[in-house]
Amino acid sequence: MKDRTSVIFGNPLPRKTIVAAEKGKAKYIKKFGDDSKKEYHLVPVEIPTLSHMGVKNLVLAEQSTPLTGKPIIIGNIRMGFGHYRISMAIASCAKALGYDPYWFDLASFDATGSAMIRYQNQLYSTASKLSQKSHLFNHFFWEPLNSEGFRKLSYNAKDQKASELLAPLYHDFPKDTPFVATHCWPSQGAIHAEMTHVVNAIPDNWPMALHLSEGAIHAVQTPFAYLGYKMLNGMDKKPLKGMGPKDLYEVGCYVDHEIVSNVEHDIELRLKRRNNDEPLRILLSVGGAGAGAKQFLAMIKHLLPYVMSKKVALFLNFGDHLTMYDFLCKKIDGFEAMVTRYFNKYEEFTEFVESMDSKVIDGIYLFENDEIFQAVYSTNLLMRHIDLLVTKPSELVFYPVPKIFQRHIGGHEVYGAIYGREMGDATFECPDEKSMSRMLDTIIEDKDLYAHMCQTILKRKQEGAYDGGYKVVELAVKGRE
Repeated sequence: MKDRTSVIFGNPLPRKTIVAAEKGKAKYIKKFGDDSKKEYHLVPVEIPTLSHMGVKNLVLAEQSTPLTGKPIIIGNIRMGFGHYRISMAIASCAKALGYDPYWFDLASFDATGSAMIRYQNQLYSTASKLSQKSHLFNHFFWEPLNSEGFRKLSYNAKDQKASELLAPLYHDFPKDTPFVATHCWPSQGAIHAEMTHVVNAIPDNWPMALHLSEGAIHAVQTPFAYLGYKMLNGMDKKPLKGMGPKDLYEVGCYVDHEIVSNVEHDIELRLKRRNNDEPLRILLSVGGAGAGAKQFLAMIKHLLPYVMSKKVALFLNFGDHLTMYDFLCKKIDGFEAMVTRYFNKYEEFTEFVESMDSKVIDGIYLFENDEIFQAVYSTNLLMRHIDLLVTKPSELVFYPVPKIFQRHIGGHEVYGAIYGREMGDATFECPDEKSMSRMLDTIIEDKDLYAHMCQTILKRKQEGAYDGGYKVVELAVKGRE
């Protein structure tokens, strides 16, 4: 296994960083065991929610089953909903290009590396929620860590050493199988396992060394990210050697084939609904971490008069947890009686979504699914049939639907919001109740502003801005030349 901790893109790391990385790996082995000599075997099983993409989930088994067709592996982790959603976009584009996608969630296995990922994910989720409750914690720790701490090359060095623990899980894969990772750890693991056709699909717009995976082809969605990664800008106190010509590509936004291929149709229906004064369909996506309860409460209270007057139809996807729903029921008198619920009723939900284009919709609709694929993909399905998405500036920044941005959670999301507002299909961040209420009022009442956002999406579609998913697949199949 090649050492990728001591030197990163030609930049030597100090001895103290290398020692700290080695100690970190040793700590995980002590905590979760050493399985470096174990041979893991995987078999594919169906994912009913993603059957239209032909996606099969790789799970542990006594004996392996060879990958069939034209396989491409989508390496990911469950960390909130973002990395799963990007993986779905890549899988969708792979299927559209004639490949057979295999889902490889490194956090899902009974293995040392998987236990390490789950442990770190739990720490991240807990800190993310705490950052929304404590201004001091957010200001002095969480914001600096997400914007500057993860940015440093020393952080990548530690991750590279720890990700060596992931290599045994790749035992069954032919080395030249196309592999797309939607988080740096699956990419780093694939490189440690000596796979040759690895693309590291970087999710955010803020260049951070956290996302580096030397040896892989790096894909980014924006020119800003390309420049930052090309120079490894700000990743050390001194200027660094940058990434080589075959290390980095700007590809555009990672978006599902089903959404990209229907942009013009969906925009036409949105503008028709607005011109007919139908209720504006607003989707609030709670997300995988479940943070931001106070802002959700404020938004819904502000929108209730619009719902009652049939100017707005409100849709809330609670993901795979009902904590937010319980909170809203306690805080809003009579909320439970106002709403139509689709809780763990995925077939009924999909039937409802399929009917949305053919009728006028008003009221409040709530969605929740305990099964993770249904929880995440519900937003993807709804996205084509709603008029406005309210979201924090995470992976949903890059989707072709008009958007209002809530306050970011983690400093890295700031630059996703900047990208969205500059592109014109989204607003600037609305960090508090007053700014969010004003923005909602403006878009509900100002048809010209809304039409401008829609026309911007059409323009960007023509420019190929949403083709990143296809290009990532093509890079993985092609590999390094």
